[in-house]
Amino acid sequence: MSNETIYNEATAKPGIFGWFKDINEQQWKTFIAALFGWTLDAMDLLLFAFAVEEIAIIFNLSPPEVGTLFSVTLFASAFGGALFGIVSDYIGRVRALTYTILIYSAFTGLSAFSPNVTFLLISRLFLGLGMGGEWASGEVLVAETWPSQHRGKGIGLVQSGWAIGYILAACLATVIIPYFERGVTYNVPLFGDMDGVNIGWRVLFFAGITPALLVLYIRRHLQEPEIWKKTSQMRKEGKLKEEARGFTLGQIFKPDLLKYTLSATILTSLCMIAYWGLYFWIPQFIARPIEEGGVGFGQKGFVWIIPINIGAFIGCNTFGWISDRLGRRPIFVVYLLAMAIIVYLFGHVTRIADYLDVSRLSAFIAIGFFVGFFGTGFYSGFGALFSEIFPTRVRGTAQGFCYNVGRGVSAVAPPLVGFFAAKYGYGSALVTVSAFAVAAAIVVMTFPETKGKKLEVE
Repeated sequence: MSNETIYNEATAKPGIFGWFKDINEQQWKTFIAALFGWTLDAMDLLLFAFAVEEIAIIFNLSPPEVGTLFSVTLFASAFGGALFGIVSDYIGRVRALTYTILIYSAFTGLSAFSPNVTFLLISRLFLGLGMGGEWASGEVLVAETWPSQHRGKGIGLVQSGWAIGYILAACLATVIIPYFERGVTYNVPLFGDMDGVNIGWRVLFFAGITPALLVLYIRRHLQEPEIWKKTSQMRKEGKLKEEARGFTLGQIFKPDLLKYTLSATILTSLCMIAYWGLYFWIPQFIARPIEEGGVGFGQKGFVWIIPINIGAFIGCNTFGWISDRLGRRPIFVVYLLAMAIIVYLFGHVTRIADYLDVSRLSAFIAIGFFVGFFGTGFYSGFGALFSEIFPTRVRGTAQGFCYNVGRGVSAVAPPLVGFFAAKYGYGSALVTVSAFAVAAAIVVMTFPETKGKKLEVE
């Protein structure tokens, strides 16, 4: 039986949460697995952003060098996304999701044992492979399982897990890193005597192995989408139409899909340069003193990343809700343009606080909420839009390739902003991402409107 629910305005459930009744038990289980997979993906990736200062000290790295180290993960995610997107088209969304979670969990934990930069870099590289593949598997799984009229909401809910993961990373960093004081020697099994700066970030990374437990839930409760099963069977029997034959990665570069492949890749590249140029350096913007262009809250101020991600959580879900009603394209444009404006204000938050004669913390929380709302919320647009412009036969391949090549291109962002941060201060450096957000809004306007499109075997 199809996962699609017959729907029209006359049969719509009343109330703001009435649509919950349109989602069956299996669809909710799929959502839970994708949500937790994405949440823990974000947590594992972003632990690094909070450990930057400690890693820089122990390995004697400059801000651009630390940014480059993080960029390796983003660059590797391009390959991971493309690889597991293909894998998900051939062996299934659920199996691919399982493998990706195991990979990023294992190598986050392995990072904790890094004796040198090379070992850490290799661990982060493999983490990127799993991280990139998780999005390609999880988002497609929800898109193909949920009813078309609620696809935006479902994917928005999943995408909001990124904000939860960021909060988890911030909480872990706030609790763990300050606990291990510099200048204090600790005796650690396998490592021997280690000083405080050489242990806190290791404990933080070791905690990142926990997402592997999610695999037990996935293997027990999830089923492959019916539409994938039908497409897979037709592929095996050679019954797909002519342009659907051949390797899936090659199909997305054929004339019927090439324009979408290029547009989607350009869009994700611009969006993610803007996102990672901002979000990778926010923890340091929080911790650094005002004289260096920061806000001056110190490492214990990492907790103030939470209001930003509360905004991100609400922004992701608001995007999904509105896009199901008004369309994918207009809301995407609004979010990106609003991000460009709010990031400028955020980079000058200390000046704004002085001008308005309010505390830095009050100004930071107020502006930070909207940074999260608009600066993360637009991510909810990718899954729904890409699922609706690419056919089932290549959906995993296309989404994995376009989304994660964009993520790979965004590897330039951390060292680029790091360069400007070293030269002009962290606040001024963050503003450089606004231009990329505006450019992304222009690209969005070239896409067709696909709201409510029913996914079919093609």
